[in-house]
Amino acid sequence: VQLQASGGGLVQSGGSLRLSCAASGHPFARLGMGWLRQAPGKEREFVAAINWSAGSTYYADSVKGRFALSKDNAKNTLYLQMNSLKPEDTAVYYCAAAMSYGLGTKGREYDSWGQGTQVTVSS
Repeated sequence: VQLQASGGGLVQSGGSLRLSCAASGHPFARLGMGWLRQAPGKEREFVAAINWSAGSTYYADSVKGRFALSKDNAKNTLYLQMNSLKPEDTAVYYCAAAMSYGLGTKGREYDSWGQGTQVTVSS
């Protein structure tokens, strides 16, 4: 599976960004997908996940209520809408795909990774 992430950038605290992740090489409707992030000097952490049918989502407590994950199986694209951004959301965001039902929260549960997109939130 090839994943291409985009949409990162610099935004002020309280602002919004939408990340996209385009997938190819495997039937998108059979991929569970997620976003994980890594801030400088910190370990990679789970952000959000969605199952392959896009019927179920799961969020880290730190982003619940602010981020929304969606999966457009017709466009082979995963979206992460990020609202009310905080400086602590600053990180490189990675989209990931699992050839399984999905909703994984650990990096090892994913089979393929995108290249990462930088999100910087200024205070």
